Amino acid sequence: MTQAPSLSALCLTRDELAAFLDQAFPAEARPLLGDLVSVAPGHAHMQLDPIPMMFRPGGLISGPVQMGLVDVAAYAVILAHVGPVAMAVTSNLNINFLRGAEARRLFADARLLKLGRRLATVDVRLWQDNEDRLIAQATVSYALP
Repeated sequence: MTQAPSLSALCLTRDELAAFLDQAFPAEARPLLGDLVSVAPGHAHMQLDPIPMMFRPGGLISGPVQMGLVDVAAYAVILAHVGPVAMAVTSNLNINFLRGAEARRLFADARLLKLGRRLATVDVRLWQDNEDRLIAQATVSYALP
């Protein structure tokens, strides 16, 4: 029986993880998915500088763009702990939109809740000016190969 990965030990540095994300996603898609700011045991921090094509009517960042950032942040924190596994896939993403995301930098904080041998669960919080004033909160599950 194999042992579950550790929540306290990183397998990839920030630079290694950023390079893997750049390689794993098509080059034209990468600017749309956010930038990795930092990784630490159990945590990944990302940011997205939105462009006009990401806005919905009213000038807010669209829900699908926010969900994309959530998904990539969850993927990043998992890979930081299990290594470069391209076939880890989203099995569930539940998001609560709490307020409109204005047309400026958006941050994502992803925290591992559980990291098992076959399933990982991540809490992702989106915010702009203040971490205590959330834009959205999501719970994401990933199936691990």
